[in-house]
Amino acid sequence: MSPAVLITGACGGIGTALSKGFASAGYFVVGTDLTDRSDVGHAYFPCDLAELPRSEPAQRAFLDAVTEAVGEHPLTTCINNAAVQILNPTADIADEDFDRTFRVNVFAPFVITRMLLPMLRRARGSVINIGSIHATATKPGFVSYATSKAALRGLTRSLAVDLGGAVRVNAIEPAAVETDMLLAGFADNPQGYRQLEQFHPSGHIGRPNEVAQLAFFLASNQNPFLTGSVIGLDGGIRARLHDPD
Repeated sequence: MSPAVLITGACGGIGTALSKGFASAGYFVVGTDLTDRSDVGHAYFPCDLAELPRSEPAQRAFLDAVTEAVGEHPLTTCINNAAVQILNPTADIADEDFDRTFRVNVFAPFVITRMLLPMLRRARGSVINIGSIHATATKPGFVSYATSKAALRGLTRSLAVDLGGAVRVNAIEPAAVETDMLLAGFADNPQGYRQLEQFHPSGHIGRPNEVAQLAFFLASNQNPFLTGSVIGLDGGIRARLHDPD
């Protein structure tokens, strides 16, 4: 029986790459996202992760959906990929926007991991949190998002310690990734896109399949010593100063 993986935010650019990558590697892919799409992975169910915190009925429904979708496949991997990014300067950040950001980006990964622990423990499985470079290096307007990703980094390390060798927990922190959303944002600004590429020492921005490849390595048992790690997939930009020439 092939192993199963749960991927949240499965319909986005990185989520789609994760779904395709794990499916091609022989995993039974269970996806979830906000939309009613059913063409993601082998099984799919819609869910607003912001409803999970503080709602036992929503949590029971989520767990029932995962259990039914997985069936006899052993759940070996959970990828917390879904995220909310609401951009505003500090003075304009609404309390609800800040709260929703944390419910989706931090609280939901914790709740999902806790709910799936029995299955993950049986498989000696792996949790992979998709963070962001904004956890440690950010820019104006990203207060809610950056703070949530910093908290996700802390959650990753803490869960790894608390769960010991029973379930490995790691995180990936990408910089700019070439998703449809990012490309649409630069559709009228090709010069800005080229500048963004050159800001990265690698000379290019990330590709969704590069995130998927790293996630697949983290999910495998090739290195059982690898837990509690936060890996920057950032083309070297985190190490680079951008002082005036």
